[in-house]
Amino acid sequence: MTKQTARLWLNGLILLTIITAACNTSNNQSNAGTNSGANTGGNTVTIYVSQDRVFAEPVLQAYEQKTGVKVNAVYDTEETKSTGLANKLIAEKNRPQADVFWSNEPVRTLVLKKRGVLAPYQSTSADGIPANFKDPEHFWTGFSARSRVIVYNTDLVNEADAPKSIFDLADPKWKGQVAVADPRFGSTSFHVAALYAELGDEKADDFFRRLKANEVKIVSGNSVVRDLVARGEVKIGVTDTDDVNVALEKKLPVAMIFPDRDGIGVPIMPNMVSLVAGSPNAEAGKKLIDYLLSAETEAALARSEAVQIPLRSGVEAPKNIPPLSSFKPMTLDYGKAADRVEEVTRRLQDILGL
Repeated sequence: MTKQTARLWLNGLILLTIITAACNTSNNQSNAGTNSGANTGGNTVTIYVSQDRVFAEPVLQAYEQKTGVKVNAVYDTEETKSTGLANKLIAEKNRPQADVFWSNEPVRTLVLKKRGVLAPYQSTSADGIPANFKDPEHFWTGFSARSRVIVYNTDLVNEADAPKSIFDLADPKWKGQVAVADPRFGSTSFHVAALYAELGDEKADDFFRRLKANEVKIVSGNSVVRDLVARGEVKIGVTDTDDVNVALEKKLPVAMIFPDRDGIGVPIMPNMVSLVAGSPNAEAGKKLIDYLLSAETEAALARSEAVQIPLRSGVEAPKNIPPLSSFKPMTLDYGKAADRVEEVTRRLQDILGL
């Protein structure tokens, strides 16, 4: 090969490399453009979810299959739900990354409303949901509720002796035998905020001091409470209906009581869904909200192991769970509870030594 031929061959190879690289760059930019368009054109929607992934994911996958819209779901952890995602949304307020927030308890949603993180949206899918589960200003809408319940080990506690009220847990006969999840997070934070809103500070403080004196065990999450009770490491716990149902389906020795039916009422925790203010794809977010608030979604969550209680009439109640109409829910001003959550957390950190 002559020097001239070699030079021509090398120049040709370099030119081919440049052309190939340019084509690849063009293809990559085209793909990036498609993804960018999806984020702003309705083909992709991003949702932050504090509901358990095992329960929420099938619902979101069904939406993808039905609509062809890609759902980017970001899930919280068991220990921090829904505090972790709420803090993330607050941090992202000036540059939102999510379109929708699906919370499995009310308090954090109301904190986000107060912080200006949410935008109003009135979905026609919510027409069948009772007014007390909807924000009059349309910043959030409730659907598919859980209840706080007392769970007990049936090998260790007779049904007749099982506590019927949350306040029975401070009885000395249960000393060292009661477990609850950390009240700074998740549905337990809702429950304690509801108790403070219902009882007032003096009575609520007294109850939690007596609970502390009774050597209550504070653990990382509701599923841990359930497992401790199922294994007989404690006799009694406070957790959620969906957590107990997991144990019931496994034929573990547990049963649940809906507390305070004849007193302050049973704490009901609806899921809440909200549109994020300034979201990158608000129209896609609204369509996803419409789907989550539909009777189809409530029926799916009722049939699932989540055993969520439908809020609208006409949707069949889940297995192992009585319908909403069969017990007295706690009367609760969600906004009042949310306004108190930070103060209540500080009080409990002092009382319980958290």
